[in-house]
Amino acid sequence: MPRKKSYFIIIVGCGRLGGFLANRLSRGGHSIVVIDNKMAAFDKLSSDFSGFKIEGDATEAAVLENARVDKADALIAATREDNANLMIAQVARKVFGVSKVVARVFDPSREEIYQDLGIDTICPTTIATEEFIRYLADGEEQNEP
Repeated sequence: MPRKKSYFIIIVGCGRLGGFLANRLSRGGHSIVVIDNKMAAFDKLSSDFSGFKIEGDATEAAVLENARVDKADALIAATREDNANLMIAQVARKVFGVSKVVARVFDPSREEIYQDLGIDTICPTTIATEEFIRYLADGEEQNEP
């Protein structure tokens, strides 16, 4: 059986989402670098996390360079700040040429702006809204005679 390809992925932000992603992707055999500006954030990483941790502000190019962003297969901007995620994603894509870049965006009204700038997004608000609507629609179908 062929072995699954391993990727070098940089995750910016080690909150609930970033930490969970880092743990899952590390367990999946990928090389992970996590960047966060607070050392305490790395407490969210599990004991089997085998990647690297960098304390710093990823809106600074030097921090991304230290993470070897120019060698990354992908970058996930998952901080709590939409503007920071946009800036980090743009720099990764346009300055360092990372081919797969995705940014979390909280405000659904900003998704189109990001996409116009060539940045792929994941919006938890939009995803949750669609899931709630789907759930309600499924409930209606089950209650019909």
